[in-house]
Amino acid sequence: MAEITAALVMELRAKSGVGMMDCKKALLENDGDISASIDWLRAKGLSKAAKKADRVAAEGLVAVASREDGKGEIGAAIEFNSETDFVARNELFQNAAKSFAQLGLEHHTLEALHGAELEAGKSVQDEVTSMIATIGENMQLRRAARLSVDEGVVASYVHNAVAPGLGRIGVLVALHGGGDKDKLRELGRKIAMHVAATAPLSLNTDDLDPAAIEKERTVLTEKAKEEGKPEAMIAKIVEGQINKFQKDVVLTKQPFVMNPDVTIEQLVTEAGKELGAPGLHLAGFVRLALGEGVEKVEGPDFAAEVASMTGGNA
Repeated sequence: MAEITAALVMELRAKSGVGMMDCKKALLENDGDISASIDWLRAKGLSKAAKKADRVAAEGLVAVASREDGKGEIGAAIEFNSETDFVARNELFQNAAKSFAQLGLEHHTLEALHGAELEAGKSVQDEVTSMIATIGENMQLRRAARLSVDEGVVASYVHNAVAPGLGRIGVLVALHGGGDKDKLRELGRKIAMHVAATAPLSLNTDDLDPAAIEKERTVLTEKAKEEGKPEAMIAKIVEGQINKFQKDVVLTKQPFVMNPDVTIEQLVTEAGKELGAPGLHLAGFVRLALGEGVEKVEGPDFAAEVASMTGGNA
């Protein structure tokens, strides 16, 4: 049995918004496992903060870049971590993040980007290492993503921007189809803003991770039992809730935040008709939120944690 410390209870309370005694009970029931305890609290109907379980905790910047490529476009987004926000405001750090995003347009994987040549004889990883020595703080190029369309646009949006293309959340949205590019880009930007706000898990229902659905089904089933729902009705009740869950987390099924009367799918279909591009569709999206999935710790251990997540060396 894991030791349930006051710090562990406080951590669960911060992530769930539930009272101290319920948090302690949840941790005791789940051997100190924070993630399992959050699910246990949800099943008991005590926590509505599941989406806050993975809080943004790392510092640094997310950078986006795009360019035209024939009739279509390419977009890239990267996450460049530092230990402190102070360093993220450094001009050297910001310029590096921008250059890494530009190189991301050419390189399809994070590994390839680390090895990409930034200047004669100097790779991206070499530059990061040099910056660590210069600035005196550990850093890590942690994530990279890329989208492209052979016809259409890759629109972008940066939330909490500190400079053009740099901020705490970066989103790319790929729209495939014909039509006026300026209007397509404006549509794509609005959808990117929606993605920044709602953090969808997948583009379409078929793309949704089966493990995420099963996890939700387990939690909802336990919750229905706790609420005393008739055994014969639980499966039907849960299935209805799963359908609602899918609509909540699947981008094309979500109500558009700027006009909840239409879904994102309907928004794109109507835009296609207006632009004379009936085949217009969402081809993909990327959302990078700074520090997502990284537990922040004080002191130098943070850089080691980021490095361990990417297989790199601080």
